[in-house]
Amino acid sequence: MADDAKKRKEDRKSKRKEKKGIIFAEAPKESSGSGEKGLFSVAVPAVVEEILGRTGTKGEITQVRCRILDGYDKGKIMRRNVKGPVREKDVLMLRETEIEARKLSTGRKG
Repeated sequence: MADDAKKRKEDRKSKRKEKKGIIFAEAPKESSGSGEKGLFSVAVPAVVEEILGRTGTKGEITQVRCRILDGYDKGKIMRRNVKGPVREKDVLMLRETEIEARKLSTGRKG
């Protein structure tokens, strides 16, 4: 009985995916062997398409528009804040691709 419920749930999930036209990335495969955890977390590459401006209290953060190259959000264009030197066509490795940076405010105080 539990197997039937799981099968129905999977069928509903796949139908919803087909209906919405969503393509999901494969889940990362576990490394075979000793079962050690890797040193690095899973990261997704993104290429910098445009530099939007500087932010932060001292201007140490650069806001960029980048395109996700791989993973669940492949092809998505989003704003990100980057610390350190960056220029167009650089590749960023993003730990997450769901949260987008706020737009830079145009007005300044003072």
